[in-house]
Amino acid sequence: MNSQTPSTCTPLSRPHRRQAIPLPVLELALILTWSSGFIGARFSIDYAPASLVVFWRCVVVTVVLLPFVIKPLRQTPLAVLLKNAGIGLLAMAGYLMGVTQGIALGVPAGLAALFADLLPMGMALLAAVVLRQRLTWRVWAGLVTGLVGVMLVTHDALAWGNAPSWAYALPLLGMLSLAVATLWQKHAPTPKALGLLPNLWLQSCVSSFAFAALQGVQDSLAPIASAGFAISVLWTVALSTLGGYGLYWMCLRRASATRVASVLYLSPPVTLLWAWVMFDEPLSWLMALGMAVSGVGIGLVIQAESQQRKSS
Repeated sequence: MNSQTPSTCTPLSRPHRRQAIPLPVLELALILTWSSGFIGARFSIDYAPASLVVFWRCVVVTVVLLPFVIKPLRQTPLAVLLKNAGIGLLAMAGYLMGVTQGIALGVPAGLAALFADLLPMGMALLAAVVLRQRLTWRVWAGLVTGLVGVMLVTHDALAWGNAPSWAYALPLLGMLSLAVATLWQKHAPTPKALGLLPNLWLQSCVSSFAFAALQGVQDSLAPIASAGFAISVLWTVALSTLGGYGLYWMCLRRASATRVASVLYLSPPVTLLWAWVMFDEPLSWLMALGMAVSGVGIGLVIQAESQQRKSS
């Protein structure tokens, strides 16, 4: 009788499969999907208010993910759920409200995007002041170089609008909201980690209430019966939330907050590439130069952190 030896190879679990994906591949996907959010906002303004689109974006994510997250959510301690709900309000509602409402009040989109792209610098400053983290001069040099690249990319789009003076603080506050949420997620100890999909569901769920309150005081929450509105919502659900935020938290579990944030310096030039493909907006050599400079800055950050890990 022939006997079969049981195989010792078992399929990789989902977390291990994600770990098998090289971090640079995840970061490239993060850049593509994160930048898609600005394109979704650019596309949707012709069909609906930004806050209405974001409200339905959160609602759809909440409904779609619910069947997949009920069990793990019920098994998660209340303290962990409350922590992630707070992070979600800061990372999703706080960030998106700051940027979209600033633009709605008259802050030029290019200037609002530049404030949002200050995330790596804002996060580094908060980490240094609040968490007492010491970053090497090479990391700071990389962050400043990346920021110079962003300013080159967005140079042609920068202008002062007719918004009230206080409205210019909204995109900056939105950026700081995401920075605080990122550091909270990265450094606050928890007795049990919440999985990626339950985390996205919880953050989208609590943010939907925030956007319902914002949109509800301005106008109706009813969806608009148009193909443009539906495409706007589905675009931001699939690419900006499940893709952008999902990959953001995934990368954050694999790398430092400074590295993940610095990678987003490439979001502005990639956004312009999206706009060139979808809206036939022009490109320039200055944008290409800015992209190259941002790439150098990101490389300096990654190299500096790699050397720091080896020496520690």
